[in-house]
Amino acid sequence: MKIICIGRNYVDHAKELNNPVPEKPIFFVKPDTALLRTHEFYLPPFSNDVHYELELVVKIMKVGKSINKKFAHKYYNEISLGLDLTARDLQKECKEKGLPWEIAKGFDSSAPIGKWYPKEELKTLDFYLLKNGLKVQEGNPSQMLFDVDTIIEYVSKFMTLKKGDLIYTGTPSGVGKMNAGDKFEAYLDSKKTLDLVVK
Repeated sequence: MKIICIGRNYVDHAKELNNPVPEKPIFFVKPDTALLRTHEFYLPPFSNDVHYELELVVKIMKVGKSINKKFAHKYYNEISLGLDLTARDLQKECKEKGLPWEIAKGFDSSAPIGKWYPKEELKTLDFYLLKNGLKVQEGNPSQMLFDVDTIIEYVSKFMTLKKGDLIYTGTPSGVGKMNAGDKFEAYLDSKKTLDLVVK
């Protein structure tokens, strides 16, 4: 199982980090050890600036390679919310040196995941994140630069998608730092989908 993450898929998020808006999907991969299914996240000792990024996540249900966009919807039937956690200080250092930044994105437990729903049960796909009871992020896939089917078509040109693979589809604006004691709650279609306490 691999975790495929799409970067800069919401214009406002690209702008808040002073990044150019991409002309085609940007993606990177987290290892399976990044997946966190529990309700507790322990801040790692190697970073002083871990950020949360709320994302709509789809789960691939069958093997596919070079998938045509018109068939992409047949390759996933479950949707959830996840957090793409980023060690922003490590990422900045790597970017400045022109180095890959997997250590900033792919560290253990950097991909908390919430409850899964059959996609036919979901209606608006509106989602939002509460940090200590205050709304800090909200979005809808209609705001994405590249929709899910486009992402599946593009990514599958380069790597085979397998059953159980997860695609984190990008984050809207409002990302920020996590601190010990913070509590995060994520909602999809008004359903509480993810609950996380930072230790």
